[in-house]
Amino acid sequence: MDNSTPVLLETDLPLPLFLRGKVRDTYDLGDLMLIIATDRISAFDVVLPDGIPSKGRVLNQLSSFWFQKTASLIPNHLVATVDDVQKLDAYLPAQSRAYPAYLAGRSMIVKKAERVLVECVVRGYLAGSAWDEYRQHGTVLGKTLSARLQHSQELPEPLFTPTTKAESGHDLPLSNAELENLVGRAVAEELEARSLAIYRYAREYASKQGIIIADTKMEFGLEDGRLILIDELLTPDSSRFWDAGEYKVGQSQPSYDKQPVRDWLTNSGWNKEPPAPNLPPAVIASTTKRYEQAYERLTGQRLR
Repeated sequence: MDNSTPVLLETDLPLPLFLRGKVRDTYDLGDLMLIIATDRISAFDVVLPDGIPSKGRVLNQLSSFWFQKTASLIPNHLVATVDDVQKLDAYLPAQSRAYPAYLAGRSMIVKKAERVLVECVVRGYLAGSAWDEYRQHGTVLGKTLSARLQHSQELPEPLFTPTTKAESGHDLPLSNAELENLVGRAVAEELEARSLAIYRYAREYASKQGIIIADTKMEFGLEDGRLILIDELLTPDSSRFWDAGEYKVGQSQPSYDKQPVRDWLTNSGWNKEPPAPNLPPAVIASTTKRYEQAYERLTGQRLR
């Protein structure tokens, strides 16, 4: 893929729109839903005017990859990945069967579930907001850690650090007691156990591909009272991926994500309020490359 790839910023299907998020458009199919990963990109809680070529396909296909690999650890909402638009014949009503070609590779059919309003974050390395808190207070989500840890250092054990799922603005950390009050003890304990199991499995797999998964966030839902994985899983939007060959403890690490966008916006003088400025072509190209490399390194396949 390259920057000549068409960019999808918005969808308009003859179906009931269930939700238009920062990146995904979700349509109601009755008992099921159609989730389309667009090429929209957000930074500092603002959706930018430019899209990132290939981004939606990476998010969709990488999530599908991980949903299939982790299905033995916990069920998930994936019914079918739309790699061919004709697959949709089995799911869409007859009057909607003029499928835009862009659905192939960037959409999936999923089961409906009652969303658990928690971001389940697992951290295996000291980076991002966890490093900021540790540097100031010696804690991560209020948990005291060793006084000798360095920036980007691997933690003695992965930490489950859940947050609220904010409709707007920033997510807020949740203590164990707050999580239990929000979802109940049994669900809280299962969220932690499942999140840690998925992270450990993915981290071990990724390490064999030369990738460090420093941290990630997951979302869960309830299907007939049973906890299942939903939304996306282990993508560059929801995870911090580092190249194991370039990893050096004691400093920030280059990531396979939208870091070029954040860096450029920070240096541009933008006040982080809408509207956001347009991105230079070089920043867009660099970000596309990072997303594609993450997919190819982790799956061993070329992006379709």
